[in-house]
Amino acid sequence: MTDHAALTGAAPGAATPTTPELHTPLHEEHLALGAMMVSFAGWQMPLRYSSDLEEHRATRTAAGLFDLTHMGEIDVVGPQAVAALDYALVGAMGRIAIGRAKYTMICAEDGGVIDDLVVYRLGKDHFMVVANASNCAIVIEELRARFHGFDVTLTDDSLTTALLAVQGPEAEAIVTALVDDPADADAVRALHYYASVPATVAGVQARVARTGYTGEDGFELFVSTDDAVTVWHALCAAGEPHGLIPAGLSARDSLRLEAGMPLYGQELDRTTTPHDAGLGRVVALDKPGDFVGKAALRSRAGSEPARLLVGLEGLTRRAARTGYPVLVGPSGPHVGTVTSGAPSPTLGHPIAMAYVTPEVSGPGTLLAVDVRGRAEQVRVVALPFYRRP
Repeated sequence: MTDHAALTGAAPGAATPTTPELHTPLHEEHLALGAMMVSFAGWQMPLRYSSDLEEHRATRTAAGLFDLTHMGEIDVVGPQAVAALDYALVGAMGRIAIGRAKYTMICAEDGGVIDDLVVYRLGKDHFMVVANASNCAIVIEELRARFHGFDVTLTDDSLTTALLAVQGPEAEAIVTALVDDPADADAVRALHYYASVPATVAGVQARVARTGYTGEDGFELFVSTDDAVTVWHALCAAGEPHGLIPAGLSARDSLRLEAGMPLYGQELDRTTTPHDAGLGRVVALDKPGDFVGKAALRSRAGSEPARLLVGLEGLTRRAARTGYPVLVGPSGPHVGTVTSGAPSPTLGHPIAMAYVTPEVSGPGTLLAVDVRGRAEQVRVVALPFYRRP
């Protein structure tokens, strides 16, 4: 889960000349490290520090440190928090155990995806909803409207919460070395994927979650914006012997593509249902009561798909990119469109995700992508492209 246009510097909700861009509390740290900064969803964010390839490979082999403070954090609390969220979102929030998290979506009445979200259950009646930066204001507006009549309070904590991510094989060693209390360190080590615990990290109160968007093991640390610099410096120092380096949006995008994770604005948007993206499992049609989009999503779940999201393995050196047509053979009919594509640093050949018609969606099917006027052969493969050992 992340935002659209990580590599173009444009996104829905981006700043206008009359809207000053936001800086994360780590802005000066990024500049001091020589980061290339880009305009992204109304924020100035680091695209890269050294090279995309170096940051990608460090995350796969050691650890990458990401500033994700642009993401939105929405606090939902009250005796009807479960009922309100179950009505507003497609997943069954009441089934999340305290201390666990769930990937879910907020959809329109027609089933189109407004945003993909991660929801953390912090207590019996207390949740934190994490939204993409480009959609945060829209998500808050939708939630407020959908919460009408429920005994629940919504608070936007986005501008007071910093989010740092440590991803990679060395992430556990780096993060637990900074957890002050040995019992808390043990709790962090014991975390399951999509779970979180409160802990004191480098003397700072944090919520440590074992989540991420890279395909690697890793942790996301939610802290006060006032404490972000302290935690960043501590992670850099603790991570240096392990090979940790700061990583920007570009590496984050190539990592998530290898892991086959959808990107809002490319694989997901308001014209796409969860089922189109192969994510029908996140829709809890069996949960009690109604929810926004239920009728449309029930109908979609039982109907023949018009298109399906697939992985494409490039069989030549030229990479498919977003928006390129997918063809049956060099001069065959147009059967789909690439949503994301790039050379894979880990696999050593181009990869892409694309929506294609069902008859050509089977693994092993040979297709072509029109790459700037030349048909490049690709093979349909199962997602994800990469799974960590």
